[in-house]
This record gives sequence, structure tokens and C-alpha cells, in this order.
Amino acid sequence: MSAARAQAVTTTSLWFATPLAGFFLLFFAAPLLMLVLIALYQDTSFSGMGVTQFVRVASDDFTLPVLVDTLWLGVQVTALCLLLGYALAWTHVRSPAWLQQLLMLLIVMPLLTSVVVRTFAWVVILGRQGIVNTALADLGWIEEPLKLLYTRGGLVVALANVQLPLMVLPLITALQKLDPNLEQASAALGASAWRTFGLITLPLSLPGIVAGALLTFAASVTAFISQSLIGGGQMLFMPMYIYQQASSLQNWPFAAALSLVFLVAVLGCVSVLNLLGRASRGRATT
Repeated sequence: MSAARAQAVTTTSLWFATPLAGFFLLFFAAPLLMLVLIALYQDTSFSGMGVTQFVRVASDDFTLPVLVDTLWLGVQVTALCLLLGYALAWTHVRSPAWLQQLLMLLIVMPLLTSVVVRTFAWVVILGRQGIVNTALADLGWIEEPLKLLYTRGGLVVALANVQLPLMVLPLITALQKLDPNLEQASAALGASAWRTFGLITLPLSLPGIVAGALLTFAASVTAFISQSLIGGGQMLFMPMYIYQQASSLQNWPFAAALSLVFLVAVLGCVSVLNLLGRASRGRATT
């Protein structure tokens, strides 16, 4: 390809990328810059600039535990999604073609339903008169309704159900790329099924695990609706905390600082997972 033709192709590509760049600047970069500017105000009257709000976040004995608890919630949901999602992805890959189509429909179908609808469904399921308590009472296993709603366990289960497709789809892609001859060779050499899984299947599927964990973790820690409805007022996480500061208390500078700290914390966790993903891709290609 000549230099003139290469320059023409590059110019055309940049021209087609201009609308996307403008969209990015208008709806992401500009709001983020406004958030930084608001966070630099020292009080609610917007009468001074400084890092007072960030110092308050770092020195507040209430804010940091809420941040850590929110990140820990994401870890718990991601771990449960990985446990359930790997089994579901494994079943999908090992199933015949007609069953794979049915399973894929069941996996993708929740993505076509509003998160609000799915969350309210879990409110009905976990309530004192919900499906779970009613079934256990009918079986005679409990005398009084269990407290499932507004609990940490109920919230983790509900979030795992909502975010499960984000974990399953990357795992299916990773498992479908595995060469079945590797497992057959491992079995021929005398390795058990569990040893083959631990030494061959699991390491080679690490890129799918990391990709699913990235999506699930980021979606779980920012799931404002699910955290609010399932967790109730007894548990406070960063999305609701930011909403309270901005909407109820009208403390926009502190809410902006909280948002930026939360954003940096999530990006830090995502960066660590991304590094693990790069390492796993390198291992998978060797």
C-alpha cells in the first residue's frame, strides 16, 4: 500500500471516528470534569476551592467502612456468580445443539427484562409471605417466616441472579474455544476428571473468568436499585450514600467527592482484574 493511500485510509478512519469522539466528550468527559470541579468546592455554598471534601472522605470514620463494604459486596456477588455461572456454562458447552439453544435463550432472556422488574420479583420471593417462606411452611420445615428480605444473604443472592448472564456468556465463549483433544489426552495419560479440570480446563478458561468477573463486579457495586430494594434501609452502600448526600442533604460537593473516590476504587479493582486477565491470556496462548 502506498503512502498516499495509507494516509487517505487513516484520514477517512479518523473522519468516521469523529462522531464517536464527540459523543464521548459530550456525555462522559464533560460530566466527569464537572464532577471534579464540584468536588473541589469547600462547602455547600460553593464559596471556595480546595481539597476539603477529599480530606473529609479520607478522615471520615463512616465513609470508608461503607466504601469497603460496597467493594466486599461486589466480591461476594462475583464469587457466587462464578460458582453458579461456571456450572451453567459447562453444562451449556457439554449439551447437544438443541439443548444449547434452549439454555442460551434462558441465559439471555433476563437481559431482556428490566432490572427493576427482576428486583421486585426477588422482593416477592424473599418476603415474609413470599414464595420461599410459603413453600417451607407448607412442607412443615419452619413454624415462623424466615427473615430473608433486607438481609446480606438475600441481597447477594438477588444480585447474583441479576448479574449472572454477565458471568455466563464470557465463560461459554472461553470454554467453547478449548480443544477437546486436551482433555482426552489427559484422560489417556491416567489423569482423573478433577485433575484434568484443575490443571487444564480451569487455567485455560481464566480469560473468560476474568472477563466475567470484571462485568459482574462493576455491575454489582453500582446496582443502586437492587441494593436499595433488597437491602432496604438496614444496609448502606456507596450508591445510596451518594444519593442521600446529593438529594436529601443537598451536599453536592461532598457527594461529588464520594463519587470520584468510589470511581477510583472501582477502577482500581477493575485494573487488578484486567492485569490478571492479561496474564491469563498469555498463559492460555503458551
